[in-house]
Amino acid sequence: MENKRRNFLKLTGLAGFGVFGSGILKGFAKDMPGKAESTSELTGYKQQFNMSGYAAPKLDTVRIGFIGLGQRGPGHLNNMTKLEGVKINGLCDIRESSVKKAAKLLDGTAHQPTLYSGDKDAWKKLCEREDIDAVYIATPWDMHVPMALYAMEHGKHAFVEVPAAVTLEQCWQLVETSERTRKHCMMLENCCYDFFELLTLNMARQGYFGEIVHAEGAYLHNLLGLNFDKNGYYDMWRLKQNATRNGNIYPTHGLGPLCQLMNINRGDKMDYLVSMSGNDFSMEKKAEELAAKDDFFKPFTGKNYRGNMNTTSIRTKSGRTIMIQHDVSSPNIYSRIHKITGTKGTALKYPLPGKISNDTKESWLSDKEMQELEKKYQPAIVKKMGELAKEVGGHGGMDFLMDWRVIDCLRNGLPLDQDVYDAALWSSISPLSEKSVANRSTAVDIPDFTNGSWKTNKPVDILLEQGGTTKVKL
Repeated sequence: MENKRRNFLKLTGLAGFGVFGSGILKGFAKDMPGKAESTSELTGYKQQFNMSGYAAPKLDTVRIGFIGLGQRGPGHLNNMTKLEGVKINGLCDIRESSVKKAAKLLDGTAHQPTLYSGDKDAWKKLCEREDIDAVYIATPWDMHVPMALYAMEHGKHAFVEVPAAVTLEQCWQLVETSERTRKHCMMLENCCYDFFELLTLNMARQGYFGEIVHAEGAYLHNLLGLNFDKNGYYDMWRLKQNATRNGNIYPTHGLGPLCQLMNINRGDKMDYLVSMSGNDFSMEKKAEELAAKDDFFKPFTGKNYRGNMNTTSIRTKSGRTIMIQHDVSSPNIYSRIHKITGTKGTALKYPLPGKISNDTKESWLSDKEMQELEKKYQPAIVKKMGELAKEVGGHGGMDFLMDWRVIDCLRNGLPLDQDVYDAALWSSISPLSEKSVANRSTAVDIPDFTNGSWKTNKPVDILLEQGGTTKVKL
């Protein structure tokens, strides 16, 4: 092992950088070669504690603080006002106006949070409070990891918007800190709680599709206008991400549900990927067009914008394949694809409505047959909370379903549906795809963040045999 690490250090010129945490290579994210020995071995990292299936001590009342109240934060905040056993003690955003606007959502409730804004480090004061158990983080991507690490180091569970991290080094930092502190670090991948995804997950568990052979997911969403909107993302942070990175920089919406369905990190693991991006056909043109009328946009011209379409293919240890696409600058009709191919059946969510077939016919099931399937395979969480979730809303109800499940698990001392290894793995596809794209689609090994425990980790519990006790106040 030591020889492998020494050779890797010589190869990448990192010998003088040293290590951090429990032996993870500093600078690993940007300097990893396109193809090497197993990247999980090359880190030299040894698991301190297995967070998969970990149940933290239960909390009768979950005391929460929110950091980031722009795009996604207010939705989570609103959901929490409707759940019993929740106390909102802190709200933070660098913009005072955003904090005050969010605080108005609590008018008429018993919540009286302290408000933090103005100072760029105000979020640290929130994390340092002793009357907060969990921190929700919905800030620009590059702030997710520093905030999550600080929260865990101060005894808080961290719930992070997608993607959880933007570099491999950050992915490993999340793993190391969560294991050492034994605090949950969950990426808030809401698409795992969408109704068709939950249906197909339950069907897969019960063998409807047979052996899963291949799966496809995506994030195809026309965000060209929003990315260039001065009143969109704070300080144009998302546009800056698109101007400096080329790969699948937002993979988890399509990928997360497929990983749960294929038991990735819990019986199978990702082995390696190849990734290809086309040219940018939209963003530079948009920047030049706007800059001709408004000097504000001149700094955004002449950038190496990511290609419109990125396609990343992943092979798993058991020989199954996953295809993930990303395009947010073409006039696509929204799609996450969610295609599943098995030896006995197949499913395809987009274009809506979702469709399912089996090996007895070469056509999709009829509406009547679909209704019978949905009744037979409806997951327990949807039976219990589906209608309530739709009533509250949030991307059709999946946001509320996720937030309810998080609180219910914390209050009942149950493992979460997504753990830190999922957060790290699903997020790692971004920097790994960038590396592959930069090297003419060279194959890149995918680290095993579980350090081998994927072989014995149990699949995510979808039966709701425990918990389910948190009530909703509408």
